[in-house]
Amino acid sequence: MLARANELQKSGMDVIHLEVGEPDFPTPVPIVEAAHVALRLGFTKYTPAHGIEPLRLAIAQHYCDRYEIEVDHRRIFVTAGGSGALLLATALTLNPGQAMMMTDPGYPCNRHFMTSFNGEAQLVPVGPADHYQLSPELVQQHWRENTAGVLLASPANPTGAIIEPEALAEIATIVRQQDGFLLVDEIYHGLQYGDASVTSALEFDAIVVNSFSKYFGMTGWRLGWLVVPEGAIESVEKLAQNLFICPTSISQQAALAAFEPESREIMEHQRRAFEARRNLMVEGLRQLGFGIPETPRGAFYVYAKLPDAMSLDSEAFCMRMLEDFGVAATPGTDFGFFEADRHVRFSYANNVQALEKALVRIELALL
Repeated sequence: MLARANELQKSGMDVIHLEVGEPDFPTPVPIVEAAHVALRLGFTKYTPAHGIEPLRLAIAQHYCDRYEIEVDHRRIFVTAGGSGALLLATALTLNPGQAMMMTDPGYPCNRHFMTSFNGEAQLVPVGPADHYQLSPELVQQHWRENTAGVLLASPANPTGAIIEPEALAEIATIVRQQDGFLLVDEIYHGLQYGDASVTSALEFDAIVVNSFSKYFGMTGWRLGWLVVPEGAIESVEKLAQNLFICPTSISQQAALAAFEPESREIMEHQRRAFEARRNLMVEGLRQLGFGIPETPRGAFYVYAKLPDAMSLDSEAFCMRMLEDFGVAATPGTDFGFFEADRHVRFSYANNVQALEKALVRIELALL
C-alpha cells in the first residue's frame, strides 16, 4: 500500500497517508543537535555489540525514573531498532519446532521472526471481548506441548490495546509455571492516553523490547533496546556480535539527548497531540459506521471494522480508497487472519487538517 501510495503521489495525486506507523513529527531538536556534535567529534566507529555504556546507563535510569524499577545496565542491549531487539529475543528463546503464543491480530513481522528460526507463531484470535489482548485464561487454554512462551505487546499494533498490570502478572505466573519465556513488546510505551497507565513488564521478570522510534520520534535512526535476564547476557552478546556487529554509533550518541528534560517536554507535547488526533479519528470513523467497540488506549492506530453495509473486503476497500480517493490505509489482512478481511487499520500519525480531509474522502469511498 505504501509503495502504491508513493507511486500515485509521484504522479501528482494528493495522497493522505494513514497507512504508515511513523510519527509525522520531526525528531526532537536536542537529539538532532546531539548527532551533529557526535559527528564533529568523530563518533563514527564501531561500538561494543551491546551498545555504548552511557546509553545503557541512561536507559537503566529511565526505568528507575519512570517505573521505579532498578535494572542492571549490563542486562540492556542497544539494538538496530525494535526489530533488532525482537530478532535477538526470538533467537534467544525459540528452538526449531517450537511455537511462541501471540495475538491475532498483531504486528506481522513477529510471525516472520518465528518462522525465520524454524519456529511457529501460535496465533490466538482476540477481539473486543478480550480487549484485543491475551488473558490469563487464554494463555492457560492455548498452551501446547511445543509452546516456548508468550509474546505480548502493550500498547499493541494494530489495536492500540493495553494489557492491565494484574493480567500481566497472572500471565507471567502461568508462563513461569510452564517453564516458558515471557516476551513483552513495549515499543509504544509513552504513547498512552486518558486514564491509561502502563507498567513495564520488567516488574514481572519478562524479556522486554523497546525502541526509540515511536515515542522518541527516531524511526530512521534505527535504534532500540532489549532487556534480558542476567543469565542470558553472554548468549545475547554472541548473537548481537554475529547478527548486527553493533548498533549505529551516531544514533547512540544522539539518543543520549532523548532523556533530557527539553526532549521529554517535546515528546509529551506530541503525545497530547496524538491523543487529540485519536479522538478526532475515532469519533469520525464511528459516525461513518465503522465498528470501534473500544477506544484505543495507546499507540497511534485505530483498528476499525468495516461498516456492515460495505460489501468489499478490507483489501479491496483499501485499494478503492487509495486509487479513487487518495487515502492510504492498511487492510486488516496485514495483521493476521481473525476477521482480518473486515478490518482496516488507520494510523493517525498525521496532522489534524489531513485527518479531517481524510474522513471526508473515506465517507465518499463508502458510497
